[in-house]
Amino acid sequence: MQLTVIGCGDAFGAGSRLQTSFCVRTGPSTFLIDCGATTLIGMRRLGINPNDIDTVFVTHLHGDHFGGLPWLLIDAKYVSNRSRPLVVTGPKGIEDRFETLAEALYPNSTRAERGFELIFVEYEERKPIEVAGVTVTPFEVHHPSGAPPYALRFAVDGKVLSFTGDTGWVDVLSEVARDADLFISECFQYDVTLPIHLDYKTIDANYETLGAERVLLTHMGQEMLAESVKIDRARYMIAEDGMTIEI
Repeated sequence: MQLTVIGCGDAFGAGSRLQTSFCVRTGPSTFLIDCGATTLIGMRRLGINPNDIDTVFVTHLHGDHFGGLPWLLIDAKYVSNRSRPLVVTGPKGIEDRFETLAEALYPNSTRAERGFELIFVEYEERKPIEVAGVTVTPFEVHHPSGAPPYALRFAVDGKVLSFTGDTGWVDVLSEVARDADLFISECFQYDVTLPIHLDYKTIDANYETLGAERVLLTHMGQEMLAESVKIDRARYMIAEDGMTIEI
């Protein structure tokens, strides 16, 4: 399993980083975890072919995590000439929210004839879903976005990859992270505790309960980036746009 960080930034362009999206290549399939508005730009920079993507797993319905889907749609139709299905998984109502967004940006884009099937699958709390050889289990967290937000735990090729999505600390994160080969955690603040975002001090205070093999910190705000020299590099990796990790 290979993970490429397409974008690891927050919603506000902190550190000139692109918005959240990770590309994961495995034996069975290649997939995205989240698809922020800048995702297609990041894929072009990194030479990632949109037609390689089998599935997009969306954690929650904020623009910096799912707003790039309309650009994947129009690229698939007009540039990449996609012919095989694309599956998008996400919280309840994701298809309606996607259509509202896509039609606002590109009228008739969801109604125009296309040469591939776009399939939406909704999460159910803690119910595993298998798509193209990848099993994902959603765990509800806390980050209001008009639909339930989820942390996701992926199992494929005998490996486990987990991601918090956006959330304040909730105890279920320890279950999401437990024994994961890589646990990706948002880290928006350094020592400011918010109910809807994680901070470094809270993550570090709960480090022993996570039990993951490696922890990658992402989604850093400007204040967190300014304090990043204080991160314990023996415990944590820091995400950078374009970095690749073998899992």
